[in-house]
Amino acid sequence: MVVGGGPRLAGSCLGILAGGGPLPGQIARTVEGLGCRVFIVGFQDFAEPRVIEPWPHRYIRLAAAGEILSCLRAEGCRDLVLIGPVRRPSFSDLRPDAAGVRIMGRIGRALFSGDDGLLAAIMRVLTEEGFVIHGAHEFLSGSVGRSGVLGRIQPDLRALADIRRGQDVVEAIGRLDIGQGCVVQDGLVLAVEAMEGTDRMLLRAGECRQPGRPGGVLVKMLKPGQDFRADLPTIGSDTVRRAAEVGLRGIAFQAGATLMIDSAACIAAADEAGLFLMGIDEGAAGMPTT
Repeated sequence: MVVGGGPRLAGSCLGILAGGGPLPGQIARTVEGLGCRVFIVGFQDFAEPRVIEPWPHRYIRLAAAGEILSCLRAEGCRDLVLIGPVRRPSFSDLRPDAAGVRIMGRIGRALFSGDDGLLAAIMRVLTEEGFVIHGAHEFLSGSVGRSGVLGRIQPDLRALADIRRGQDVVEAIGRLDIGQGCVVQDGLVLAVEAMEGTDRMLLRAGECRQPGRPGGVLVKMLKPGQDFRADLPTIGSDTVRRAAEVGLRGIAFQAGATLMIDSAACIAAADEAGLFLMGIDEGAAGMPTT
């Protein structure tokens, strides 16, 4: 089944494995509007009720893998999307069910690796269980950030140099499966993103901001070799406002590989705050393009 010229679905119901934020609802609305049924498994303590409850749904613990798989099969969901942030629980807090224990055994050492390694292992197991995994960008093509400067504010040469430095840093930490972002101010790396996420990284960057210099730049990119089907970098208007609150001068994101939650709102927030918002492509020399 082809949804509106988009991805070919193996069945008639798309299962959405939902963490936090508004994107699970955006995917559900898009797919349902194109004539395909959706069912949402909201991860307990992470999925937001106001986002998922307009659609058929069920809240299930993250580690209750048997319950999740049974629920998806009962609803006829062969196609899946994983979307929305989930804070990784400690091993002692997982409390897996019997199927969860078996699946954890199949995931193996990836349980203790970075997010990309763990997500890749989870997608492998879901594929082995007979599901087809899709990327959120397949259904939200209009929300994928485009190349170039968005909005009225232009980065100057110093900001472009910070973007290049940030690209190198994110590539380095990405190869170690640590994070997707960093903040650079006048060549100095103020903070890198790890498991705490972008918002907390921005707070640390604000605390480390160097006085008397232009504000820093947030750079967000995919990890090298990262699977597009899970955990794409995401920017929303809240990200823009938090960047402004900690004194940053702009945000650069990987064009074609970053989801923007309401791009018009992001651009408006950036213009209001006096921040630049820029989609970057990597050329042969790693130079951002405008």
